[in-house]
Amino acid sequence: GLGFNIVGGTDQQYIANDNSIYVSWIKKDGAAYLDGRLQEGDKILAINGKDLKDLRHKDAVELFRNAGYYVSLKIQRRLQPQNGPVGHRGDGESGGLPLAAILVPGLALAATAVWILLRYRQRM
Repeated sequence: GLGFNIVGGTDQQYIANDNSIYVSWIKKDGAAYLDGRLQEGDKILAINGKDLKDLRHKDAVELFRNAGYYVSLKIQRRLQPQNGPVGHRGDGESGGLPLAAILVPGLALAATAVWILLRYRQRM
């Protein structure tokens, strides 16, 4: 997978009166963790150009599962309390989060490791 879990949706609101999809957990050493840009609490606005607005949780999960090898996320950084009023960093949105730089080599490495392990076991 992409190395993170999501919460939210029209049927499972994470925040009252908010149907958005949020990052709830990032797997240590997963693709998102290694990339370093995604953070727990970030709102995911779109995946591969597909708007996540007003989707049921399971429909959002399905989009992530079928995202493919090249993944681009449009996110909104969670609000961070600062010294003074609560505010954004910039406009709060990124231009996209291409995880392909981590996913493609990581998946290729994992597939190669599994293949080697299976070949090695067959010889024993």
